[in-house]
Amino acid sequence: MRIGSHDIAPNVVLAPMAGVTDKPFRLLCKRLGAGLAMSEMTISDPRFWGTEKSLRRMDHAGEPDPVGVQIAGTEPAQLADAARHNVDQGARIIDINMGCPAKKVCNAWAGSALMRDEALVARILSAVVDAVDVPVTLKIRTGWAAGQRNAVAIARIAEDSGIQALAVHGRTRDQHYTGVAEYDTIAEVKSRLRIPVLANGDIDSPDKAAAVLRHTGADAVMIGRAAQGRPWIFREVAHFLATGELLPPPTLQEVRDILLGHLEALHAFYGEPSGVRIARKHLGWYAKDRPENAAFRAVVNRAETAREQLELTRDYFDALAADPAPRLPSAA
Repeated sequence: MRIGSHDIAPNVVLAPMAGVTDKPFRLLCKRLGAGLAMSEMTISDPRFWGTEKSLRRMDHAGEPDPVGVQIAGTEPAQLADAARHNVDQGARIIDINMGCPAKKVCNAWAGSALMRDEALVARILSAVVDAVDVPVTLKIRTGWAAGQRNAVAIARIAEDSGIQALAVHGRTRDQHYTGVAEYDTIAEVKSRLRIPVLANGDIDSPDKAAAVLRHTGADAVMIGRAAQGRPWIFREVAHFLATGELLPPPTLQEVRDILLGHLEALHAFYGEPSGVRIARKHLGWYAKDRPENAAFRAVVNRAETAREQLELTRDYFDALAADPAPRLPSAA
């Protein structure tokens, strides 16, 4: 898949997720096979660009190209300024958020709420495309509600506005993340466009990724929640799409090393105590499919320092390996 001048290979992309796809997680997913890793959404209001949170979200030092940054907002001129600002900070792809279902975002007429105003969508997309020299992409849902599926109309507006790739989550806004994703709408969008289309929603295994690509004709898959605690899913999906063969699941030792490296990156990026606190949710995700989940979380949540968190995690995995413990489930 190609976005502007950027070859995205493999065609397996990390979805932008607020509070999740920070720099340490993006770097990890890229190392483990993601062809592109989008940032968590950055706010378009310039009053907040100097906050500690925004400065961290705009930190792309050492991040391999292409750096993809998602922006969110509702005012065309403000979003255009945000796009320019993020390009100055290192963004090589600008993604516009029209897919977030969060109430606080939609109440401000941002995220997926924008899909209710197609004229505003057109103004926003044209303003951002005209503002920067890098490719601009768009992420949407299938519509606002079951009776308001207008993804095809928005997709046509996007292509006409100069958007160079479109990601579609297979749910309406009112579904949030409940029920199951549907892919017929994504297939219809793909059939109407010349630009690349990325299919998103409930893609949690190599088999599912291949099936979604077959059904939709999409150019790539975008994986979000399934990567939480399983960042190796990208290499598993990429390998299966390329060869038709399943990779063996990661060994307990490999998971231990990946997790410890992730914790160290979080501690270095956020410092203490923020890094320790933020790491706890990732520790829970890594353990969520294991029978020892409750015991593991009880152990590591006692940690108050980075050193203690690393030591408790290392000791716990070493104890499991000596048991001997089974391997963690793979993405298959």
